[in-house]
Amino acid sequence: MEKAISVNNLHVSYSGNEVVRDINFSFDSGKLIGIIGPNGAGKSTLMKAMIGLIPKDKGKVSFNGNTVKAVRKQIAYVPQRNMIDWNFPITVRDTVLLGTYPKLGVFHRPKKAEKEWALHCLEQVGMQNVHNHQIGELSGGQQQRVFLARALAQQADYFFLDEPFVGIDVSSEELIINLLKNIRDEGKTVLVVHHDLTKVEDYFNDLILINKELIESGPVQTVFKPELMTKAYQVQFSLLNKMGAGV
Repeated sequence: MEKAISVNNLHVSYSGNEVVRDINFSFDSGKLIGIIGPNGAGKSTLMKAMIGLIPKDKGKVSFNGNTVKAVRKQIAYVPQRNMIDWNFPITVRDTVLLGTYPKLGVFHRPKKAEKEWALHCLEQVGMQNVHNHQIGELSGGQQQRVFLARALAQQADYFFLDEPFVGIDVSSEELIINLLKNIRDEGKTVLVVHHDLTKVEDYFNDLILINKELIESGPVQTVFKPELMTKAYQVQFSLLNKMGAGV
């Protein structure tokens, strides 16, 4: 039986400088997977290469045995907040409606059903009351909720989120992680680039630990061990524990 996600011998470089090398792992569906490692470890690069946002030098990525191109419409991606133009003149509802476009196709406009679905997705993240606001008027936590609603609107099978908890309030983080757990429980596959090691055991089923290359992947209890964390972060894990979100 094919794995939900398989990565084999993945190498990625920028301007001739290798960023990640020889990455291999696979996971079943119905998993909430954290991608962790020190700053500059290649976490975001790995995620973007997996879903075809940046080219890879070599390697293979498959989704239930299919190529990225074959399942493009089933992949929802939430980028880092600093990669988004928050001054773009678009409302909250229209931002979420963008999530319906992959299934609608290029030449179809959202109709009543799609607009109602967008509002339903906003309700799931507690943002239905600001659907007419400009996206740039919202707080960081509210903006992240809206982009999760856009991902929900896509009705995808695979969810990729790059540092979704950076710069947001505690209540938004709690709401988002609970929604991600619900998505996982529906049999979807969720990958999250994450930096706060104090939350790892509460948030994830599995981990991908990297520092340019794969240190380890698998269940949290297998990966989140002092010797492996020390290898990845190159400092004693007892120090990492104290540093928490500052790592």
